[in-house]
Amino acid sequence: MKPNEPDILTNIACAVALGFLQTAATQGQNVSLEWYLHPVSEEEFQAACWRLQFSESVWTIDLAYLMQQFGVGHKFCTQTLGVDKGYRYQSFYRKHFDTEEDRVNQLFACAAAHGVKVEKRSVTIQEIQEHLSQGHVAVVLVNAILLVCDLCSPPIKFCCLLPIGQKCFCRKPDYQGHFIVVCGYNRASGCIFYNNPAYTDRVCCTSVSNFNEARVSYGTDEDILFVYKDS
Repeated sequence: MKPNEPDILTNIACAVALGFLQTAATQGQNVSLEWYLHPVSEEEFQAACWRLQFSESVWTIDLAYLMQQFGVGHKFCTQTLGVDKGYRYQSFYRKHFDTEEDRVNQLFACAAAHGVKVEKRSVTIQEIQEHLSQGHVAVVLVNAILLVCDLCSPPIKFCCLLPIGQKCFCRKPDYQGHFIVVCGYNRASGCIFYNNPAYTDRVCCTSVSNFNEARVSYGTDEDILFVYKDS
């Protein structure tokens, strides 16, 4: 349910903007960022984070509250209304679990009262495609270990450049939460286009099957935050 990444809120805001602009570009629209999102100064952004009492650990429900703060139309769909207690034993969640569990559960409990739209349900790929076809974007929590961009070259680790015959002992964790902003798709080729907040200079692409595998992986709660451009 949470990625723990530096400056994730700023990166997501940037990626949402890129997602809107990329969607507009694919539809032949000549638009500016302000046409889609209200301009927000750094002071306003930091003030909103302070009001919402964000910690270094950012969960999808935090992003939903942030959307509400700035009047951005949204709908947050998830399989779990709160914190899955099973995550206590996952290495990715373990560090912040005890300090975050009550805070996150309280955010879910108070969501409706604060105008944050949350639904407990799964989302089909067809629903996501329909949302994208209307020019909107979606923030999706994925397992970064599983997500593979067909356009980016995979990074090479130094330990993998060992002489032939020597074993590489590098290991990947089972789960690494990461937010992406899904901004388009090609039905004919079966590709999903998305912005990776780690990069602000490119649009990534993956297959529908790989996207689905990464977004329904255990640890994501199948979190998806639908964001609407006309809000």
